[in-house]
Amino acid sequence: MKKPKKLLIIWHSQSGKTDAMAREVIKGCKQQNSVETILLPPQSADLRDLLNCHGLIFGTPENFGTMSGMLKDFFDRTYYPAQPYKLNLPYGLFISAANDGSGAVRDINRILKGYPLRQVADPVICKGALDQKTLTSCRDLGLALALGLEMGIM
Repeated sequence: MKKPKKLLIIWHSQSGKTDAMAREVIKGCKQQNSVETILLPPQSADLRDLLNCHGLIFGTPENFGTMSGMLKDFFDRTYYPAQPYKLNLPYGLFISAANDGSGAVRDINRILKGYPLRQVADPVICKGALDQKTLTSCRDLGLALALGLEMGIM
């Protein structure tokens, strides 16, 4: 029997908006039962988690025009140790933004290119209050990455 693919979701939330988005991403992932979904806050995730997954989804609030400090800390702790492994894993993003979210997306994408990781979906950015369209987009992001992993196209 083949081992299930693992999709790692790492997110940080302060106000709860990113948490609500994460719950919807998780619902989407869980629609694909053959993919194992692993949920970790950035302070608990490490290099072993990166080496043991097949794809990733990152979530963060936009703080001061960029990602949260907790997510940045995860990248700081894993970037150089990950270099020898040439990970080349697919990833997606979701951002809760007070502004437009573009600074967080830009900074995260620049960092992840160096691992290297591959962005395989447009980021979901919630500007202002959560609405049904954003929640649906979060579920779709989770489902798309889980299906892509299961089908072997990512």
